[in-house]
Amino acid sequence: MARSDTPVILLVDDEDMVVTSIKSFLTLETDYEVRGFTSPAEALDFIKSNRVDVVVSDYLMPEIDGISFLARVKEIQPEATRILLTGYADKENAIKAINDVGLYQYIEKPWENDDLKLIIRNGLEKRILLKRLEDKIAEVNRAHDELMSLQRDILKAFA
Repeated sequence: MARSDTPVILLVDDEDMVVTSIKSFLTLETDYEVRGFTSPAEALDFIKSNRVDVVVSDYLMPEIDGISFLARVKEIQPEATRILLTGYADKENAIKAINDVGLYQYIEKPWENDDLKLIIRNGLEKRILLKRLEDKIAEVNRAHDELMSLQRDILKAFA
């Protein structure tokens, strides 16, 4: 099992060869924990009880299309970076998904392994930076609340 700070990459494609190929490459080339699924339903079950950082999904799958799958991922873990694998013919739908499901990027099949690795790394960096921003905003809000409380106390003391 991976440490809690190890990035978790989730792969979903109905073709076992695609999942195995990407998973093997990422396992050899990175320190990520890579989870692969050929069933979107099983992947969603995993996401419900496990943190994932990046989700890479095929577009054309028999159970559910990749855009609908990534929309469900967004509902369950909105902070997860979402990437769509698509054939050339599906490019228009992939572009539509950028707005519909907050897609980080789409990758055309066949993909280049180094490009995929770079996109995943950049997606992880985006996730980390957004988390830092959220933490800073929460910190500023706490400081603001403390100052407002202090101001009320001072006003009470002199009223």
